[in-house]
Amino acid sequence: MANFFLDNQDIQFLFEHLDLRELAQIQELYAENGDADFVPADEAETVDGYRRILRIVGDVAAGTIAPNAEAVDRGGNQLNEDGTVTLHPKVQENLLRLKQADLVGFTLPRRYGGINCPNLLYTMAIEIVSRADASFMNFFGLQGIAETINAFASQEIKDEILPLFAEGNATGAMVLTEPDAGSDLQAVRLRAHQDDHGDWRLNGVKRFITNGCGEILLTLARSEPEIADGRGLSLFISKRSERIKVRRLEHKLGIHGSPTCELVYEDAPARLVGERQRGLITYVMALMNGARLGIAAQSLGIAESAYRLARTYAHTRHQFGMPIEWMPAVAEMISDMEIAIEAARALTYETSYLCDRDNNNQRILEWNKDQLEKDDLKRRKKMAREYKRLNAMLTPMSKYYASEMCCMVADKAIQVLGGSGYMMDYAAERHLRDARITTIYEGTSQLQIVAAIHGITRGMLDSCLARYEETTYDDPLLAQLKGQLAEAKQRLSEAIQFSKEQSSRFQDLSARRLVDGAITLIVGHLFLGQAVNNERKKRVANRFITSQMPILKMGCEQVLSGDSAPIDEFKILAGPVPSAF
Repeated sequence: MANFFLDNQDIQFLFEHLDLRELAQIQELYAENGDADFVPADEAETVDGYRRILRIVGDVAAGTIAPNAEAVDRGGNQLNEDGTVTLHPKVQENLLRLKQADLVGFTLPRRYGGINCPNLLYTMAIEIVSRADASFMNFFGLQGIAETINAFASQEIKDEILPLFAEGNATGAMVLTEPDAGSDLQAVRLRAHQDDHGDWRLNGVKRFITNGCGEILLTLARSEPEIADGRGLSLFISKRSERIKVRRLEHKLGIHGSPTCELVYEDAPARLVGERQRGLITYVMALMNGARLGIAAQSLGIAESAYRLARTYAHTRHQFGMPIEWMPAVAEMISDMEIAIEAARALTYETSYLCDRDNNNQRILEWNKDQLEKDDLKRRKKMAREYKRLNAMLTPMSKYYASEMCCMVADKAIQVLGGSGYMMDYAAERHLRDARITTIYEGTSQLQIVAAIHGITRGMLDSCLARYEETTYDDPLLAQLKGQLAEAKQRLSEAIQFSKEQSSRFQDLSARRLVDGAITLIVGHLFLGQAVNNERKKRVANRFITSQMPILKMGCEQVLSGDSAPIDEFKILAGPVPSAF
């Protein structure tokens, strides 16, 4: 029987390559187990448990979710007259299967019924589920909402709500955006006020809410009407009620199985999560970081599915007396599709791994702060600051790079299939439609670049690369490739410095090329590390670095040229605003 974990050699390779034992040791040492029925004896048993969990995810993805995907895509969900939503029967079947397999509450502590997995394992699981059906990931991947509740809500709320998630009796939604507050969340206007009894009530409209029909809603609302910016926003938790209605289900290009809702709040009861005025600044930012890694993993899953379809088709489709995979142009497309997926996977998994190390370091500081030696406490506080800055750069990089890769791979898959790919007889067109949202929601690619460039221009890239540059390679090819990366780093550094000396608008214009160059260097080093004991990865590293060096050089030269015509001569180059469209 098919299994989407066991048939993916790269995920299995990274499962062994990344030190899951280190993560498991701290994860379990500081676990909140309560009266859980089972707790692993040591890190070896924990890692074996991780492997079993991914096997179960792979089985559910291949055996249930993937066979249901086409029917879900064609049928969608139904908005009822009373403002509720009926999910497609196959979506309900998928949710039930997850519940039966005990795959909800993925990262929650065992005391609430969760399975206490690290984020890295969750990222792998999201990719596997997304390969089966990208739209269903928006149910499975929203378990991060439970993490936010666990991190910031009161104990009373946690004890009440988290078991619902872990038992599979509730799904959630991040209720952030509004008709006039999309990417600019500081402009949120939905009102939060306290009634005569001191209870919170919410009034207003939210739009583009993924799974807005879920049972548990985390809502960003303006609790301080006199403060117009993000400092006036707080985070609230609500349960579905007749006072929160779905006014509209969006008609979308893709991810049809995921209900995207317009919500109307009419004096809806709510409870404050954490402290007032920290809704956007602290809580939503933490929530968004997890969500962005989730979209990166979703992108990997879509791309993996599209690639496999193209690879199989090119192998079996004969033209001019031979399989089309023998044609150089097709061979290059398919090879580079696979390498692009592995590159994005390397970056996304590395980022997830570093997030886990950050979380584990925070656990040690929180639980052992009074027992740590002075020097160790100082070292761990420094590590916490470095992890925070590093993840602030790598998380948007991962989301940007993986989602753009996903759209490219899905598009090329249709090209490989030719006319057949354009037809609905194959899933290629669905993969392209599903892929397109990944560069938009949870922050567009342009916003991810804005977030990532700060770390690059403020020295975080150098700190990141320094960790990889310490490694020496006995293999002559790997040593030579490392030398190419060193030369490219110098070239990129010159472009970064030049950009910093120009206007802020030019810096913004140059940001994408600089971020692309930084990602190339990071992924290049990750591939070198993977290649030490793996001959195939050595060839992958060689192809990636050799093919990307000219592109990085071109990007740096474009920055160093100082060309700012797109902003200086925008009206001339873009032409007049059309009178009709």
